[in-house]
Amino acid sequence: MTNGPVGGATSLFEALYDDENAVVRALRAGASAESRDEEGTTALYLACVQDLPGAVRLLLAAGADPDRASGPEAGDLPLCGAACGGHTEVVGALLSAGADPDLREEFGFTALRWAAGLGHARVAEVLLDHGADPDLPGPQGEVPLVVAARRGSVHTVRALLRHGAGGLSPALEEARRMLASDVGRELRDALRRVYGDAGTASAVRRERVDGGVTVTVELLRGGGPGLDNWLEAVGALWLRGDEETFQAAAAWTAAGEALRQAFGADVLARLGFHTGGRPFAGRAVPLLRELARSADPVPAGAAERALAGYEAPPGE
Repeated sequence: MTNGPVGGATSLFEALYDDENAVVRALRAGASAESRDEEGTTALYLACVQDLPGAVRLLLAAGADPDRASGPEAGDLPLCGAACGGHTEVVGALLSAGADPDLREEFGFTALRWAAGLGHARVAEVLLDHGADPDLPGPQGEVPLVVAARRGSVHTVRALLRHGAGGLSPALEEARRMLASDVGRELRDALRRVYGDAGTASAVRRERVDGGVTVTVELLRGGGPGLDNWLEAVGALWLRGDEETFQAAAAWTAAGEALRQAFGADVLARLGFHTGGRPFAGRAVPLLRELARSADPVPAGAAERALAGYEAPPGE
């Protein structure tokens, strides 16, 4: 993505990387609040995924449509982008400006489906408080309560129940199944059914998130990089944090091979974060969200983990 929007409103996109005063100046100079760049990304969407609530409010006050889709295929919604990142204040600003909490973006995802699947309980609560349908099914027909139960997001489950979510029986069944399962082994077996067992090694990580535990399994083929080398390579690329590295990682996420896609997602997860900001968020988050929709568990899981990295405030 370039910072050269169609219509000559370059100053507005540059202002988003500066501060709110710069945004005000750009708008007063005639930049349209509905500005798009050459790839179709709107200024509002960029502000949402960058977690810039002040800029979001300024753009909305200047006439930006909170429901206008963004991106080359107009498949990304500002509310869904903010929900993916766990950006609660931005989500609230969009909803207060009239954003439809149940609007579906490409592939049928809603903001609540993203929040439930990624364990963003505070975002789910705000969406529900603004009228999001707690029973609206996602792209595969699963209601948010089942998705949250599978995630193990206790606070999201409670928020959904407080707002009258149905589907209690299948959610309980899913929760019991997860409790009785060796989740790490299930994930590893599923990956090996897809990619074969010969010459593979696996690594299981458990991380406490939102009152539960997130289990991540990485499967690496023999002859490829070992886990230590994988992590070392990813860490080195994070520190490079330059445009060339971003372009390479973006290309990897679009590759046809699952492990290459996962590696690209891992690189995008914290690319350039060592600078104290998230310099590639506006471009990385849409790519990661698209990859998270994949039916393949390897790149989809890597993309979900990467998206979680954009939830924390810059510098953390």
